[in-house]
Amino acid sequence: MFVFVILYVGIWIHSNVCHSIRLKINTSEVEVKVGDIFSEQSDFKVIPFNEYFDTLVDDTVIAKSTLNGKYINNLFKDKIEELDNKILADAHLSKAVILENKDRPIGKKIKYRLGTICAIDDYLLTALTRFDADNRAYLEIHDYINCLLNFWNEIDRIYAGKTVALPILGSGITRFKGYENISDQELLELIILMFKVSRVKFTYPSKVKIIVYKEKVIRLIFLN
Repeated sequence: MFVFVILYVGIWIHSNVCHSIRLKINTSEVEVKVGDIFSEQSDFKVIPFNEYFDTLVDDTVIAKSTLNGKYINNLFKDKIEELDNKILADAHLSKAVILENKDRPIGKKIKYRLGTICAIDDYLLTALTRFDADNRAYLEIHDYINCLLNFWNEIDRIYAGKTVALPILGSGITRFKGYENISDQELLELIILMFKVSRVKFTYPSKVKIIVYKEKVIRLIFLN
């Protein structure tokens, strides 16, 4: 009993002080670490958008507190038209159009396939969430899984031997219908699982970095 108690305490302490962990998946290196996606050292940084690639940050369509809102306000605050033009000019994105929602009262009308990436400089804008009639982000769990598979295929098309950093996709305001209590730990495990299934290969020195915000409590030790 004494040995088991010491072991448990040791694991608990390590899991609470551990700020990063490296995994080997399909010969690729995946690093999960605590940090800030905007200050992370990487060639590409993934920023989640909704399926319309909306750019209106007004706490109605896009909240200022989200990564989406921070990206727009930090890099394109007075240049929204420039960002919109870059998105519209993306040739690959034009092939991922699902439909045009002409009845949508606020925001953009063109809806894109989930998981599709629009590359702008060193950022990869990714269509992650669906939006309902009240501009609330949501996903079905099967949408999320299909989105991740498409996302990793898109990364395989773009990354060109460079390091890619991404947040825990779906964390925060996303509503998972039927899975309201899904945790960041479970989302992280799904992201890693779909990376493994996709068979994308990052060759050294490139790797995948999954960035966990300090406010999010995830026991990285158990990813082993």
